[in-house]
Amino acid sequence: MVPAKANSRLSTEELRLPKAMTAMPGLTQGLEPRIALFSDQLSRARNLTALTQLVIRHGSGLWRDAVTAFAQQDDYDDRVLYWARLKMTKAIRQAPAFASLLASQQEKLLWQFELLSRGQQDIKFNRKAKKKVLITGFDPFFLDRQITQSNPSGAIALALDGLSLSFDGSSAEIESLILPVRFHDFDQGMVETLLTPYFKDKQIDMLVTVSMGREQFDLERFPGLRRSASAPDNLNVYTGASASAPLLPMLGEKPLKGPEFIEFSLPAAAMQAVAGSYAVNDNRKVRTMAGSITARSLSVLQGHVSVEGSGGGYLSNEVSYRSLLLREQYAPLLAVGHIHTPKISGYQAEQTKKIATQVKAMISAALTGI
Repeated sequence: MVPAKANSRLSTEELRLPKAMTAMPGLTQGLEPRIALFSDQLSRARNLTALTQLVIRHGSGLWRDAVTAFAQQDDYDDRVLYWARLKMTKAIRQAPAFASLLASQQEKLLWQFELLSRGQQDIKFNRKAKKKVLITGFDPFFLDRQITQSNPSGAIALALDGLSLSFDGSSAEIESLILPVRFHDFDQGMVETLLTPYFKDKQIDMLVTVSMGREQFDLERFPGLRRSASAPDNLNVYTGASASAPLLPMLGEKPLKGPEFIEFSLPAAAMQAVAGSYAVNDNRKVRTMAGSITARSLSVLQGHVSVEGSGGGYLSNEVSYRSLLLREQYAPLLAVGHIHTPKISGYQAEQTKKIATQVKAMISAALTGI
């Protein structure tokens, strides 16, 4: 068990706050009224019940504030939410009442705040649209390389959250979530916690997971089971996985179980036909222990051990794999798949806007094909 004192120490992400505030003083002041109120109320909370009420109120409130501010600023900047969230998790750790809790209570409180501040309770498909679409993005990452890094997938999630759109004479509504770039959260089942209700209860017609990738758009045809990337996550954790020794992710206390490769179910041809600033590839290239393969079909990959899915060997591939595994378990006819966006360096508003606009058009096109 993690000692309670360990949960009170600032995380690697939170320790980057001074550098971020120096590099981006205006941006890191975003959402400050919410942060200040939360910090003040935490300092006066006296027990777990009070802390929990504050986490519920302000975790959900942070997400709503971020979506509203994103629309008002119209600058396609996802970083405001990321750094505000870290200020608030820092405040939780430093709250006097937090130090008096058991480690398990501390962990549950931080987990609850993460889920809520990433949009968990804000998903409300209540506009009576014919189709319901859920999308996920990611936090910025590789921040020790560039502290000002943005992530187009997070911007897309914020831009499209709560959006109603028309397609082919019909209507759709979109809701969003943003995931952390942390192996531990994936191992603890964050993807499954957030997404399972929508698969199990048949609440959605399409799930699109999104992350930042290469030079163009890639529709990741064949996600793989195993991790192999040698890159660290946002906590500077390395899994020890490599191309020669890929590792199974965890789900709770057990290794994640599933086929070595799985196939996405988005209508690729319709999405590729969308005109935009970037090409859209139906990416079928994977890596196995026997070498690289560009697979015409899933059957070609039978008997192979996965090293990289078409989306790589990092968390982008993994969110795609885990969501498709849920599809197989609960909703085998659901349209599910991953989009890798073109990459950006630091923060590039115009490029991010072009990327988000094209993703919106791709989702509209996909809806006509399901």
